[in-house]
Amino acid sequence: MTELAIVIPALNAARHLPQCLKALAGAWPVLLVDGGSDDATREIARAGGASVLQSVRGRGQQLAAGAEATSSEWILFLHADTVLETGWQIEAQQFMADPSNNQRAAAFRFALDDASGTARRLEKIVAWRCRRFGVPYGDQGLLLSRNFYDRTGGFRPQPIMEDVDIVRRIGRRNLVMLEARAMTSAARWLRDGWWRRSLRNAACMTLYLAGAPLPLIAKAYGIGARG
Repeated sequence: MTELAIVIPALNAARHLPQCLKALAGAWPVLLVDGGSDDATREIARAGGASVLQSVRGRGQQLAAGAEATSSEWILFLHADTVLETGWQIEAQQFMADPSNNQRAAAFRFALDDASGTARRLEKIVAWRCRRFGVPYGDQGLLLSRNFYDRTGGFRPQPIMEDVDIVRRIGRRNLVMLEARAMTSAARWLRDGWWRRSLRNAACMTLYLAGAPLPLIAKAYGIGARG
């Protein structure tokens, strides 16, 4: 089996982490990079078979630290509130086994753990965005070879948009969308309102593409205790 490390940045992720780890099913080693949780995140990770690395808080910093800490041939970056659906391992293995993918990256299909029609419409919008612009977000996972990760410059230690930053450097032509779904918690949309949250995300993307300072974008996004 191809050598793969799964890197999960986390901060106070105790609520969703058990489901995330269960879906990984011990297929490959998991490294949880904790940004200073004050809940049971680290204990849950260890109980679920993951190794734990302490890092400076900030998803970009945590992702970079996780990549630095592993020497595996391939790396899968995954959010702690994302659950990969059954069969993802087969699809990932097929992607990694193809030599032509050594200089490409893959992401999973975005899905939300909510049964509403609004959730389905948002999923369709995200699918369109990925097809049209080749910009999946971090909650869709990112699978790429160590060589390609290093070649792109890896994750940068920035406070926000670390996922958009790296996929833009990867490039649309070098990005493959896999069929397996990455089921993400809808808690943020339910808390903030479906369209309010989506419009805020779009506004932050617009600011980013316009070259606005990252701290300003982080403030607009409302970054606090995100994992």
